[in-house]
This record gives sequence, structure tokens and C-alpha cells, in this order.
Amino acid sequence: MRLILLGAPGAGKGTQANFIKEKYNIPQISTGDMLRAAIKAGTELGLAAKQVMDAGGLVSDDLIIGLVKERLKQDDCANGYLFDGFPRTIPQADAMKEAGINVDYVLEIDVPDDSIIERMDGRRCHPGSGRVYHVKFNPPKVDGKDDVTGEDLVQRDDDKAETVKKRLDVYHNQTEVLLGYYNDWAKSGAEGAPKYRRITGVGAVEQIRDSVFAALAE
Repeated sequence: MRLILLGAPGAGKGTQANFIKEKYNIPQISTGDMLRAAIKAGTELGLAAKQVMDAGGLVSDDLIIGLVKERLKQDDCANGYLFDGFPRTIPQADAMKEAGINVDYVLEIDVPDDSIIERMDGRRCHPGSGRVYHVKFNPPKVDGKDDVTGEDLVQRDDDKAETVKKRLDVYHNQTEVLLGYYNDWAKSGAEGAPKYRRITGVGAVEQIRDSVFAALAE
């Protein structure tokens, strides 16, 4: 199973990625994790990336593709892999195609912006333990207090509505074009084209998980 997971920030990709990884016994590949691992391992590409990052630059698509190809040679990718947060742009998607990095499925988790904002803006967490609550969907027993310690819960800055809206704007402006890119490629029936599946990411986590597995079985 080789797939790309697409969807807006807060659409629940991380949760569903965990179910997919377990079911198909494949690693989740995110460029952030990959960069950190390559830098730590001191590989040629990792050192080149570190040099760019230390200078405050953006790592080029060519370098990222090189890291991806390096990563896919590792043993844990024998059964496939799951890309999360990559590709982010059309040039990256084109570079993947040109590099012969194939995928079987592109899975889009579709959640309306209003639902994402409600989902994220309502999150509260207990800094000491990492326990997460939601003012509407999973409220603490006492408003604003952790169930276990009674300590104050906080709202992380990146969960605040205005921050979430900015992240969604970036997604719509930069990454959403990939939905059309992969959908059109899938419809073309061209050799090597992936299957494109869209599922609704609203509802119970288990219900969404079952929709994901059903879509990947088609």
C-alpha cells in the first residue's frame, strides 16, 4: 500500500494515518521527520539540507526528492509507505512523478473549514500530561480544569481560531491545487496513475476509519 494523504490542517489526517500504518504495516513519511533523521544520521543529503536550514533557507524540492528516494530504500518501506504533508505543491508532485516515486492511492479527507475551526478552537490541553479536552465534544468535568490534577487547562496558540484560519488560507492557496492535480491524473487512466478517493472526515473517528479502509479496498 503506497499512498498520499491529503486534507486541510485539522482534518484528522494524523489520526487516520495511525490506523492505516497499523493495518498495512507501513511507515508514515513526513518531510519534517525525514529531514531530522537524515541530519542526525549525517548523510550527504542530510548535511546539505542542514546547511540550507542553518542559513535560514528553504530546502529545495530536488533535495527533498533525494531524501524521499533515500528513505524509501529502507527495509520498513517493503510493504509500502504513507506520505503525510508531502507533496505540498505542484512542482513537488511533478518531481515525484519524474523521479518514479509511485503511489497506489491518493486519499483526500474532506472537512469543511467551519468544522475544522470548531474542532481546533475548542481544544484545551493540560500542559503537564498532554491530556486533551474539547469544550464541546470532550469537556472536562470542571470547566477549564484537568480531570486528574484539577490544574488549569490552556489553549495552544496554534489552536486559536485566527491562527487556524491563517493555516487554512495557506492550505487553500498553496496545497489545495493538488486535489485537482491527482484527481485529473487518476481520471486520465494513464500508466502509473494512482486511484483517487475522497472521504468525508466529519463524524466519529471509528466511522471515518471504516470509510478510509473501504475506500482503500476498492
